[in-house]
Amino acid sequence: MFVIDIHYTAPLEEVDKHIEGHTAYLQKYIDNNTFIVTGRKVPRTGGILIANTGSKEEVEKIITEDPFYQHQVAEMTITEFLHARHNPALDGLLGKSV
Repeated sequence: MFVIDIHYTAPLEEVDKHIEGHTAYLQKYIDNNTFIVTGRKVPRTGGILIANTGSKEEVEKIITEDPFYQHQVAEMTITEFLHARHNPALDGLLGKSV
């Protein structure tokens, strides 16, 4: 599992020009169960995505589809973590916890 930390590198006015495309990108990966959680940081300096994929290389490929990445208005950091436990309500997405 991966945490994708998005940090805006451009003014919000520039980021907002690409928000519609970014939202469609997020929805695509929410719909196929890749993104488990997405949201803005507070204060609004970027966002956080929790991704359930098989490899860091897959996450790196997915990131290249994000309009924020394509238009260079944000930097993205990927952190891999080993998923061990979760709320049972997520069993359908993540399988059984240990």
